[in-house]
Formats: sequence, structure tokens, C-alpha cells
Amino acid sequence: MSPRRNRPKGAGSSGPTADEGRSGRYGGWQSTESWQGEEWSVRHVAGASAEGKTYRCPGCDQMIPSGVPHVVAWPEHSGVDDRRHWHKACWNAKDRRTSRVQRSRNAPRF
Repeated sequence: MSPRRNRPKGAGSSGPTADEGRSGRYGGWQSTESWQGEEWSVRHVAGASAEGKTYRCPGCDQMIPSGVPHVVAWPEHSGVDDRRHWHKACWNAKDRRTSRVQRSRNAPRF
């Protein structure tokens, strides 16, 4: 016999709030962060949702391989074209990085 459930369903939920935990079509959760005096929408993308796609991280200028969990960030009041895909560590370290990325001579410019 299993123990009786003493709490009603839905009461005392310790999960994310509706604003923080909005699940998008990419399977991740979305939040809003302030960076460089602007509000940014930040969506965490699960690795399975990124299958078959590669992106270039603006933080480190390296490729994000297919199937790797990462972050998509864009200014709050901008269009789809302004979305950028970041490594999670690069997004978290964005304030500690310089704005100028050094590339090797033969590196493609995306």
C-alpha cells in the first residue's frame, strides 16, 4: 500500500513562476535579463532541440555543434534576425569578455 498524499495538487508549487518558466517550442525555459542597459530575452535550448543545426557563438567565436544545449538571446524589443546562439558558459561570462574577438588570419567571418 502506498502512502496517502496529504497535499492538494497545485498547492505550494516550488517550480518556476509563469514568467520565468515559460516553455517555448524549443523545450527550454525563457527569462528576461538586463545587459548593457537593455532588456534581453534569454531562452535555454535543450540539446535534442538543436539536433542537425550548428551555430557560431558570438562570445567565443567558436561553433556550437549539433545537439549541444545552449542559450539563445536577443534584445527584448527586436526582431527574429537579432537572435544569437551562445554557449551557456559564454553567456554567463559575457560581462568579463572583451567586445573585440581576435580571429586567426584564415578564420571565416560570420
